[in-house]
Amino acid sequence: MLPHHTPPLGRPGRRTRASRSTALGALALAAACSLLVTPATAAPVGPGTPDAHCAEQARLHVPGAARQQADCLNELTTAGTVATGHTDPADYAGLTPRDLSTPSGVPGIQIDGYFPDTSTTNTNHGWHHDSQFVIRLPDHWNGGLVVAGTPGNREQYANDRAIADWVLARGYAYAATDKGNTGTAFYRDGRRPGDAIAEWNTRLTQLTRAARTVVTQRYHRPPARTLATGMSNGGYLVRWQLEHHPELYDGGVDWEGTLWRTDGPNPLTFLPAALRHYPAYAAGGPGATEAAAALHRAGFPVGSEFLWPYHHQVYWDLTQRIYREEVDPGYDGDTEAGTPYCASGTPACDADYAYPDRPDAVHRAVDRIALTGRIGKPLITLQGTLDVLLPISQDSDVYARMVHQAGRGSLLRYYRIEGGTHTDSLADAFPDRLRPMVPCHRSAFTALERWIAGTGRPPADRTVARPAGADPATLLTSCSLR
Repeated sequence: MLPHHTPPLGRPGRRTRASRSTALGALALAAACSLLVTPATAAPVGPGTPDAHCAEQARLHVPGAARQQADCLNELTTAGTVATGHTDPADYAGLTPRDLSTPSGVPGIQIDGYFPDTSTTNTNHGWHHDSQFVIRLPDHWNGGLVVAGTPGNREQYANDRAIADWVLARGYAYAATDKGNTGTAFYRDGRRPGDAIAEWNTRLTQLTRAARTVVTQRYHRPPARTLATGMSNGGYLVRWQLEHHPELYDGGVDWEGTLWRTDGPNPLTFLPAALRHYPAYAAGGPGATEAAAALHRAGFPVGSEFLWPYHHQVYWDLTQRIYREEVDPGYDGDTEAGTPYCASGTPACDADYAYPDRPDAVHRAVDRIALTGRIGKPLITLQGTLDVLLPISQDSDVYARMVHQAGRGSLLRYYRIEGGTHTDSLADAFPDRLRPMVPCHRSAFTALERWIAGTGRPPADRTVARPAGADPATLLTSCSLR
């Protein structure tokens, strides 16, 4: 029987603009020759049914899912899924440049659903259930699978513009998870400090295994390559997966992943300095110079000062409070996630938080989610030199050293992107000072494809210069890693 076109899912539940803006701030806080072909020449989808539209839809089953809905779509990219309700534009708002083009012409099957879970912060489709996922299976498949976790505390569609559209247009199957808890009160999930973040890792492992099975069901053979990628918290997941489950992946691209390290640095070692010193810097006067120097010493790069007002208003305070609440809820007693924008000297103020002085239990909570650098498959890391949410000197510079110290340096390539910052939409506001990271991610991804296919080694670690005089259109479409 031919696959039927099921009715579209209900519109994803929407949050208010304000709550979405704050979620963005929370760490807003990814091949063999067959993988390099274009969708137009991709391999047939199954024996006897070459390129059949939505073939095998009726027999697809996501292992372990408590609920799933498979829809046959004429378009799997956001060129079509926005209209059909199979994505949520609010989930990826602010993550990509305004003029980023959207590919189209990718028909196939989308499966939405969720795994068993007890938390209910994700309201998409009216399900009020966490551990939601999306799996997309293009009719014209190139033999590969890309899996991703979301940045910040966003839901499963957060990577749709930055990552999913592009890899689907290249013929990859794609899967993403909401990581098991969402929103700025994510820390309420779990019983012990650190449980909520620990679940992120478990959920991506769970989805990768399930998606590999679904791909095999759909195309009658397992993926030739499985690649992990993601930005910010999603980049952290790539690092963790390649450290703990390298058997599931052929490689990964880590886009400005969050560094959790038991002895620091980690976000709780540098964000308090931003909260403590920025008010004196902003006030001007005789204390401003020393306040700026203190921010520089904390890791916030010289030359990034033009980004500080926005990050103080949107990112630094909320990020510090909710992630501190996740691993150290006792710092502010019964108060939940501290006092917003409290002045240094206020009791239990996050501006005065001193992670090294906190009890051993806090450090044990961080140790549960900490990275080691012991990756087991090829990894390409990239981060912008003007990242002032996760300063590069406190994050990817350190992680690269960790990988080399662990004896895994041959598996890593690390590119520092001059003029890149944490959130690509800021490149629209400062086109003369910033460059978008998304084309650099695409260059890194294609470099990883060649690396694991044995057709070319990526260039050595380097700082990728911002081309002098390049216009915004050029920066949006190119990023040479050489």
